[in-house]
Amino acid sequence: MNFDFDPDVEEMRAMTVAFARRELGGELGGEHEEAATAFDPDEFRRRWLLAGKQGLVGGVVPLDQGGSGLDAVAASAVMEALGYGCPDTGFAFSVAAHLFASLMPIVEFGTEEQKRRLLPALCSGERIAAHAITEPEAGSDALNLRTRAESRGDHYVLHGSKCFTTNAPVADVFVVQAATEPGRGFFGLTAFVVEAGAPGLSVGPPYAKVGLRGSPTADVHFDGCVVPLADVLGAEGAGASVFSSSMKWERTCLFAVYLGAMRRVLESTIEYAGEREQFGAPIGSFQAVGHRVVDMTLRLESARLVLYKAAWGLARGDEDDVAPALAKLAVSEAAVQLGLDAIQLRGALGVLGGEAETLLRDALPSRIFSGTNEIQKNNIARALGLSGNRRRTGRR
Repeated sequence: MNFDFDPDVEEMRAMTVAFARRELGGELGGEHEEAATAFDPDEFRRRWLLAGKQGLVGGVVPLDQGGSGLDAVAASAVMEALGYGCPDTGFAFSVAAHLFASLMPIVEFGTEEQKRRLLPALCSGERIAAHAITEPEAGSDALNLRTRAESRGDHYVLHGSKCFTTNAPVADVFVVQAATEPGRGFFGLTAFVVEAGAPGLSVGPPYAKVGLRGSPTADVHFDGCVVPLADVLGAEGAGASVFSSSMKWERTCLFAVYLGAMRRVLESTIEYAGEREQFGAPIGSFQAVGHRVVDMTLRLESARLVLYKAAWGLARGDEDDVAPALAKLAVSEAAVQLGLDAIQLRGALGVLGGEAETLLRDALPSRIFSGTNEIQKNNIARALGLSGNRRRTGRR
């Protein structure tokens, strides 16, 4: 077992951290948070284009399709570096959602024509993608979509609404899941690629969120939206497979962003504990403080190992749903607890504007998106042979 990255990957990590600090940085605090609540699409696109030139928004897409050709391990390493260098975790989250939830489905299920038409501009940063699946009545129950796609010969007509769609306010391309055969469950969904300017498609205003404020999120509505047959992603009835594949990438590589954010906050917490004095000594010398910092370090390092094990399997092509689910669980729970610990160690300063409370707010949604942690536990238990059907023992 070798825990070192290849020299090329280490170089990419260093370049990503330097780029993020230079172009995406800025100290966290009152001004940063106030600006984050008022979404500026022009500023977002300016930063997105810079990230595109850096190769961040197309990393795992093959070289001949406009990307950098990174495998899952290298992509996770770059996302971790982005989360470490960029104090705006919301922006880093948007980059990762675009890449893993939207572009990878096109890479893995798209036709050659779709790849040629869509991927180069999506990799360069000229265009932004969003994956629209969640609905008001279909969150964890993703197979129970109410958005319908009716076949009309050479095209489909979409009716319905999506919610909590990351990047929707700025997206140029949507990967959309709809029911083509309601009631058929896994085989009743179909994925489509829909251009933002398609008649019948409209996007609501950006949400005001507790965390990930740098990531624009909104509802998407389809009112008789016509989608050509050529824009079916995969085949009719393959939508659930498209979604499942994208979730493997998202639950692994996207969560590497949180590893970087946690490390950044952990390092600043250690620095604070060494400088802040009480009772004539740095608070880091107190056992209660030192033990809490050790616990923070353990959570981060443990979650990091779980995530990179999942990334290693994904890079090898393993058909494993458990490892990505475990990675999502480990990282999200560690991020929330590390945020709480970082606030506690800062005392009253921790509840003021700053990176500790920002990490906590940004971490809270991580236990919900990409499938709630409760759903991940259900899926893992099922894979371990623990179904919901209890065998009777003959005893009452």
